[in-house]
Amino acid sequence: MPVPPSRGLVSRSLLRDEAYRAIRDAIVDGTLAPGERLNDADLVEWLGVSRTPVREALARLEQAGLVRTKPGRYTIVSPVDVRAARNAQSVTAAMHELAVREALPALSSAELDAMRGANARFADALRRDDVPAAIAADDDFHGVLVTASANDALRDVLERYTPVLRRLERLRFSSLSGRESVAQHDRIIALCEAGDVAGATAATRANWGTLVPLLDEPSD
Repeated sequence: MPVPPSRGLVSRSLLRDEAYRAIRDAIVDGTLAPGERLNDADLVEWLGVSRTPVREALARLEQAGLVRTKPGRYTIVSPVDVRAARNAQSVTAAMHELAVREALPALSSAELDAMRGANARFADALRRDDVPAAIAADDDFHGVLVTASANDALRDVLERYTPVLRRLERLRFSSLSGRESVAQHDRIIALCEAGDVAGATAATRANWGTLVPLLDEPSD
């Protein structure tokens, strides 16, 4: 199994969560490709941790649909599952709509400015064809509303299902269709600033709905 060249990536204080995030991110960004076998020893060496947090991380990733395990035989990176991605898109869109409804009544000018700043970074990343930066900025944009909602259950659901979409989002943000999200973000900001809960919710639904055509495309 090829792994990134860095060693000792994970701090000792947050072994379990950091191991999960490191492996998850490597799957999402394509470093660990669909169908690739994951060897515990290689992961231990890469992350600089013991087998226990690695195995716990792989169990969480299996629940999230990012790896598949045959006990006693192998663990592989899951192929992109279109049905699972459709389900994840529906759940993720609903959670972001809920975040808008719960956050908007008390959304501050500083939070609106944070959304504008994130969208500016998003647009710049798209112009530079920097897909990882675009995804990070998109996360920052929607994350303002998620944080402002102060709903831990909502955050937990997004933590589980959002990564399933990330491999698809990499494709979307590297295409012309990804540029549409900049204008959609601007509309969400304007509706939030106007205090239009129904309008901002509908605009958020439309923004996350741009993934649906990609889900209908044939896989390679």
